Amino acid sequence: MLSQAQIGPITSTGDGVQVALRAGRLGDQIFSELQGRFYEGVFRGNTFSIGSSVTALSANTITLTATTTPILGVYNPTGSGKNVVVLQAALTAYINTLTTPVGAGAFVWATSINNPTVSTGLAPMSRNTLQATGAVAKGFAGATALTGLTNALVILESADFSSPTGLTYGTIVAPTAGTSLGSVGGVQNFDGSIIIPPGGVLALLNTTSTVTMSALGRLLWAEVPV
Repeated sequence: MLSQAQIGPITSTGDGVQVALRAGRLGDQIFSELQGRFYEGVFRGNTFSIGSSVTALSANTITLTATTTPILGVYNPTGSGKNVVVLQAALTAYINTLTTPVGAGAFVWATSINNPTVSTGLAPMSRNTLQATGAVAKGFAGATALTGLTNALVILESADFSSPTGLTYGTIVAPTAGTSLGSVGGVQNFDGSIIIPPGGVLALLNTTSTVTMSALGRLLWAEVPV
């Protein structure tokens, strides 16, 4: 089969314009990621995020009920007409006190479905406009409870973040100048491998009650018509 293709860069003035396939000088078809992998969704205005500043963990970051205050989370309201497609999450956690700190335990993702009304939550930021507008979902970032949660959260799986628990055995002597205790965490790429349907919740929790650890992070998702 013979395909007609244009050698060299192709430019388009907008949506709906037909353009030729791109080819190299040997007649080879060129397939490339023109921009970063999240660019198209961000450009189209369907990509959102919630981010947290430094927040001390608490007894409620380990619970599975409506009193839970997720480290990071998202609620997709019933009747939104959208699926929340999770793309990426990032977390940094560290010790906030040197006197007999208590580790946070493992970090886990928990979910709940069929929740008609979670009345709390924050307005996510549009990654296109950098404004807290346009999203159907509500975000959670460390200090807001899942008020109105109908069905208890269920732990889905471990999160891909290293745990700070190993740093917290006994009393830590105040470090000398130039010494750092460091932090833990990481980046987890979901790349659309989990979808939160209307009425669903996704929450990042820790598993050991502590107030001597603090965390901050980011949750990134796309909102796609059902």
